Amino acid sequence: MSTYRTKAIEDVMGRAPKFPTTPSNKISDYFAENAFTLESMREHLTEEAFYNVMDAIEKGDRIDRKVADQIASSLKEWAMARDVTHYTHWFQPLTGSTAEKHDSFITPDGRGGAIERFDGSLLVQQEPDASSFPNGGIRTTFEARGYTLWDPSSPPFIMGKTLCIPTIFIAYTGQSLDNKAPLLKALHVVDEAATAVCQYFDKNVTKVVATLGWEQEYFLVDKSLYYARPDLSQTGRVLVGAPPPKGQQLDDNYFGSIPQRAMAFMQDFECESHLIGIPVTTRHNEVAPNQFEVAPMFEEANLANDHNLILMDLLERVAHRHNFHVLLHEKPFAGLNGSGKHNNWSLGTNTGINLLKPGTNPKTNLRFLTFFVNTLAAINTHADLLRACISGAGNDHRLGANEAPPAIISAFIGTQLNDLLDALEENISAGKMSPDEKTALKLEIGRIPEVLLDNTDRNRTSPFAFTGNKFEFRAVGSTANCAVPMMVLNTIMADQLKVFKVAVDARIDSGEGKDEAILKELQILIKGSKRIRFEGNGYGEAWVKEAAERGLSNLMDTPAALAVWGRKEVVDLFESMNVLTAEEIAARTEVDFETYIMHLQIEARVLINMVNTQIIPAVVDCQSDLLANIEGFLSVFGDSEGEKMAFPQHEVVQDLSEALNSIHQDVKALQAAKEEANSAPNSVAQAQLYASKVRPIMDVIRVSADRLEGLCEDGRWPFPKLREILFTR
Repeated sequence: MSTYRTKAIEDVMGRAPKFPTTPSNKISDYFAENAFTLESMREHLTEEAFYNVMDAIEKGDRIDRKVADQIASSLKEWAMARDVTHYTHWFQPLTGSTAEKHDSFITPDGRGGAIERFDGSLLVQQEPDASSFPNGGIRTTFEARGYTLWDPSSPPFIMGKTLCIPTIFIAYTGQSLDNKAPLLKALHVVDEAATAVCQYFDKNVTKVVATLGWEQEYFLVDKSLYYARPDLSQTGRVLVGAPPPKGQQLDDNYFGSIPQRAMAFMQDFECESHLIGIPVTTRHNEVAPNQFEVAPMFEEANLANDHNLILMDLLERVAHRHNFHVLLHEKPFAGLNGSGKHNNWSLGTNTGINLLKPGTNPKTNLRFLTFFVNTLAAINTHADLLRACISGAGNDHRLGANEAPPAIISAFIGTQLNDLLDALEENISAGKMSPDEKTALKLEIGRIPEVLLDNTDRNRTSPFAFTGNKFEFRAVGSTANCAVPMMVLNTIMADQLKVFKVAVDARIDSGEGKDEAILKELQILIKGSKRIRFEGNGYGEAWVKEAAERGLSNLMDTPAALAVWGRKEVVDLFESMNVLTAEEIAARTEVDFETYIMHLQIEARVLINMVNTQIIPAVVDCQSDLLANIEGFLSVFGDSEGEKMAFPQHEVVQDLSEALNSIHQDVKALQAAKEEANSAPNSVAQAQLYASKVRPIMDVIRVSADRLEGLCEDGRWPFPKLREILFTR
């Protein structure tokens, strides 16, 4: 057995779970203890300062310098009482993860000592170097200035001994260099558009908040086994590896008993999450071995996204304490379920109403139908954009596999709602509605709660599914920053609601009644968005053909999906909504192309190295021993009898030689394809070549490598096998 593999497997043996010591058995006693929440602000700030912060959160008002100083002083005292020594502006650059630069509170006092200092200017704004973060050409290397600006709507929190202050990240020119700033803009425009439409139904509605509930899937693998595999440790997924005899075929892992060691890890990171104020409530085994899920309660979308990014960080930090490594890659193991991050989205009002929840009378159900149908219309108009916003090298492996939605964007709403929309489409006449029609429609709408609450099924093959009181965007990948799909979804919803209101107002101005005008416009939207509604099996080949007939795109890989961002209608959309400028869109698209290319470059280099320096030498050693064995038979028993007795060895050597020759030739082809892609004139052409030429050769190499794994002596194989990685508990 290889040295690294032997050591890795030995390290796993005898590890016992380490159960954490929680601050209290009652979560509510310590929940959000390490977050400077609104309740903490109310306790530590003057009334004037507190309401200034609330106005900044709810209305976007500027916090004046005097108040900022007071907040900073209170925040410092609160943090230092919890043994904090440093602070950082925590932000979300275009890397897809988070970034932070820690500074101490201390300032020299001029007499050889130091004092703790933290004022409003340090709280509100910092100036990190922007040159080394992805910017897509917005900034040159020598134009390095960038600013982080405090986001008062997301509470500061403590990680270790550092106070983390959530911020946006912008260039010196004011252009967004992060994912949080566009999300905040999108949430603002959907608030305005949805509030205006809500006024048709309730004048007391003055604010609408987009909510998000994410579901984070992940794998746990033993840390020693993880570091013994170059592909896992450098790319996040297994590039070669024969499937284990038993995988997930028996469906015995899903919702099964959580392994004791994994449970200890879960209890530990849940405690850390609760201290920061992340309301995680759900944990369970997922479908694949050593795959799990964690999910929180719904929160305002910006805060929910921040909490998800914090949790992803916590998962990795806490896993190392338990000698685990967390795999967040969308498809770490071929042949097993990948990991997603379902984004459950809805809209709620300041009056406590979920706008996507059916009501109990015709009036409230007309409101529900208005937002429900407008959501379908937005998806229909911008289906390709929704596909583009969840693209990435990892998600390309997952979308369309047997556990994830296909790349074709469609919406599942359930048979009952489908029937209702079909009835509404047919029952509204082209002219003015008769009293009988109005009564019939109101009766139909009034029956929505009856059919929805218990009869809306779920469709795991749908990328965008209605689940009773929310839409679930199931196609989002596990590594994704939720800010991107949430920015897109709330922007397209805002645009659709604005168009809808203009059309309804025009009807009302021409003399139609309000309800009639709303229903007439809903009829148009129902008819226009019918192609996006699909209740069947999204995995079937029949759907691919039917989707094409409906005019729905099937953007199979990231380069094809990213091209959507360059369409004129997409640029016009974001500019008209004041969410992103044309230059910002172009920059982000360039970053995404470059990221895709770099992921595949790294994977190709790692695979070539693994084959040349580990797999081929191991196979050659195996061949040498077999040939020596054959020669031994021939020398002892003679040529005729010896050949007969060594026939199995001959066959194995031949099979090894065939597979070895294939993999050797394919690695040379991979190197050539990689060089061809790298020499392409721009990132778009490079990405297309990596998708069309490099990735297919990598898949072919995997077939040969997995064949060799099955032929080579187990003890000679140079790295842990999947049966060891997936079933080490």
